[in-house]
Amino acid sequence: MVRKALAFTLLMCASASLSFAEHKDKEVERLEDATYVINEIMQTPDNAIPSDLLDRAVCVGIIPGEKKGAFIVGGSYGRGALVCRLKGTGHWGAPSMLTIYGGSYGLQIGGQSTDVVFIVMNAGGIRKLLQSGVKIGADVSAAAGPVGRTAAAETDIQLHAEMLTYSRSRGLFAGVSLAGSVIRQDEDSNEKLYGHAVTAKDVLIRGTEQPPAPAKPLDDILTKYSPRGGASFPDMG
Repeated sequence: MVRKALAFTLLMCASASLSFAEHKDKEVERLEDATYVINEIMQTPDNAIPSDLLDRAVCVGIIPGEKKGAFIVGGSYGRGALVCRLKGTGHWGAPSMLTIYGGSYGLQIGGQSTDVVFIVMNAGGIRKLLQSGVKIGADVSAAAGPVGRTAAAETDIQLHAEMLTYSRSRGLFAGVSLAGSVIRQDEDSNEKLYGHAVTAKDVLIRGTEQPPAPAKPLDDILTKYSPRGGASFPDMG
């Protein structure tokens, strides 16, 4: 009886460990996919985020393969990562996991997988993204971002937007309006990635967490294309 009880306990512990590893692997895979997406986009300067814009950005969000589907009523859902510069101007820091979801209406039929990228241009934008459930275009000002080697095509709207948004589908990368979509920090995924409860503010603003090993390739890619820049964060606690 004791042996059976011990065997059952060991089996349960092994199952729990395997389950945790599987969950964590999903977070690691998400970071790997985000790294691939941003590298693919930035490898073609004529159709990428302008380097001068990326240098001014304080954060970059990447949602690889956002799933979309539509039949009269459309919807989307994706998971990804948000990475900010240390204090807004330093090197790229640890990632905070996030989700994005939204809906659309109209006569549309079909489905596709879309990469979504956005850059946060100032401290006000990141402050708002740290709130619970932020609607793009309502809670945080956003505009479709320009592409190319420079941001010379910026409009007045783009110059004053807190966030510039992009998508890539079927190989085409372009600025896109994400108005109506909701971004939410994924603290459950953060806990799985870091191994303990941690808030997005701890990760992105306070800098209390070191980037986990799986995040290094993403930081390296961002550093390759934009080593430093941005605008300093005010004291946000």
